[in-house]
Amino acid sequence: EIYSEDYSVIRFTNGDIKEMMRDKTVYFYSSTQTTQTTYNDGMEVFKFGNGQVETKYPDGTNEIVFPDNTIKYLYSNGEEVSFFPDGTKQKINSNGSKIVEFSDGSKEITTKEYRQRIQQDGVTKTIYSNGIQVTQYPNGRVRIKDEKGNVMRDRIISKKK
Repeated sequence: EIYSEDYSVIRFTNGDIKEMMRDKTVYFYSSTQTTQTTYNDGMEVFKFGNGQVETKYPDGTNEIVFPDNTIKYLYSNGEEVSFFPDGTKQKINSNGSKIVEFSDGSKEITTKEYRQRIQQDGVTKTIYSNGIQVTQYPNGRVRIKDEKGNVMRDRIISKKK
């Protein structure tokens, strides 16, 4: 169906529909209830039947908006950043390390070598890959536990003035 020089529609026997316009092409996949919009600049937007929306930008960045309003960005360098409805932010670096910033102000860092939780009250707990746990308190106290949870050292280290 050709409606004008700038707009035409193709209806397929399987129920799919392709609309071609001057600045974009819209393809509706009937079987999956998915709409794919391709813009002339290369950007693509996929709208799925469950409410998920994925946008692929010409620079290689992908944005996914999930039905619960979680938003995830996937970058061409391998990094990922997610924003959750509760205010939590998660970043996964290209080397696999992960940083999670929680809405209460605490932060968790995960690498191959350790997992560290930094609480809003200043307490920092680090668990190393060998199972050793180190907890540091704002008053200078440091507690070290072995991989079985037995306290190896617990003392206050004086802060230099």
